[in-house]
Amino acid sequence: MSAPEAPSRVRLVLVLTRALVVAVLIVVLFYVLPLRVSVELNTIIRLVVGLVALSLLIAWQLRGIVRSPYPALRAVETLAMVIPLFLLLFAAAYTLMSQAQPAAFSEELSRTDAVYFSVTVFATVGFGDISPVSDPARVVVTIQMIADLLVLGLVLQAVLDAVSRGRARLSDTSPA
Repeated sequence: MSAPEAPSRVRLVLVLTRALVVAVLIVVLFYVLPLRVSVELNTIIRLVVGLVALSLLIAWQLRGIVRSPYPALRAVETLAMVIPLFLLLFAAAYTLMSQAQPAAFSEELSRTDAVYFSVTVFATVGFGDISPVSDPARVVVTIQMIADLLVLGLVLQAVLDAVSRGRARLSDTSPA
């Protein structure tokens, strides 16, 4: 059995460029799309629906990694899509909660503030300059903290396993 063919530099540059473009597009859409809602429960429901949709996207991407001729490159693309979507999903929830109830956090959050807060929670930095004050805000932040652990533990492990399975599949189908 021979090892699978390594991707060319051109393919590597194209994949990394596409991953960067997707990540930038996700951020641009976050800032361009309207975020207006007045009910906090609706925000939590939308967050849960978004997390379910993100879970389905991850499952679909894992399948794509295994079937890809370049599983590691497909994994990079997957993470470049999933992590910004995950963070911006919570940032959108925080923005909406702050619009609906300005006292939900220690200060009213702009979109940029919400992205910053979402990233600091994800990175477990917790500077303390922004903090949830209302019970619903604390519940959503707690959900993000638990989901962060799942993303860092389970999703990254699943992506690495998919890359290994994809490489094994390629080794099995390579001419001897």
